[in-house]
Amino acid sequence: MTAPLQIVALLFPNVTQLDLTGPAQVFARFPDAQVHFVWKDQNPVPTDSGFSIVPTSTFQEAPQADVLFVPGGAGAFELFEDDAALSFIAEQAAGARLITSVCTGSFTLAAAGLLGGKRATSHWASLHMLEDFGAEPVRERVVRDGRIITGAGVTSGIDFALTLAVELYDESVAREIQLYIEYDPAPPFDAGSPSRPEADQQAVKERIASVTEHRSPMVARAVQRLR
Repeated sequence: MTAPLQIVALLFPNVTQLDLTGPAQVFARFPDAQVHFVWKDQNPVPTDSGFSIVPTSTFQEAPQADVLFVPGGAGAFELFEDDAALSFIAEQAAGARLITSVCTGSFTLAAAGLLGGKRATSHWASLHMLEDFGAEPVRERVVRDGRIITGAGVTSGIDFALTLAVELYDESVAREIQLYIEYDPAPPFDAGSPSRPEADQQAVKERIASVTEHRSPMVARAVQRLR
C-alpha cells in the first residue's frame, strides 16, 4: 500500500492568508494526500487578515514532507532571524521531493539557503530583491527549477497548486479540481499585474520603492547571515 502524500505547509504570524488558504483549498482535493499546517506550537497563529489559523502540527511532530510549501506575507521576512523556522525549512527541504512557495515565501526559502543559482518568482513588488540572494528573478506566474516550484503573488497560489496537481498526478486531476472549486476568474478590471493595461504604473513604481526601502535592510541582513 502506497503511503499518503505528505504536504507540509509552514504557518507563521502575519502570513498572507490567501497565499496559504488558496493552495490549501486545492491541496485538500489531492488524492490520497495529507496536509499539515506547521508552526512552533499549536496556538492560533494570526494572519494578515484579522483572523487566526490553528496549526495541525509542530516542528517536532511534523512528518517528513514530500512537498514542502512556504506561503508569503510580511511575516515571511520576519522569519529571516528565526533560526528555528529556517532550520526546520532547511531540514525538511533536504528530504522533500518538491520545495515550493507562493508570493514572498520564496524569500524565506532564499533565507534558508535554498535559492542560490535558482530561477524563482515572487510578488512583483519584491521580486527584484531575490537577486540579492543569488537567485534569478523570473516574472512569471509559476516557475520551476529542478525540485523548486515558486508561485508569484497571492492569487497565483491557486495556479501554482493546480500546476502541482499536474506534476504529482496528471492533467485530469488538475482539471477536476479546477472545475470543483469553480476556478474561472473573470475580474472586473484588467489591472491585476503591473503588465496589465489598466494597472496604475505610478502606483506600481511607488509600491516597489516603498517595499524596497522597507525590506531591503532585512534582505541584506539575511544575505549576510548566509555568508
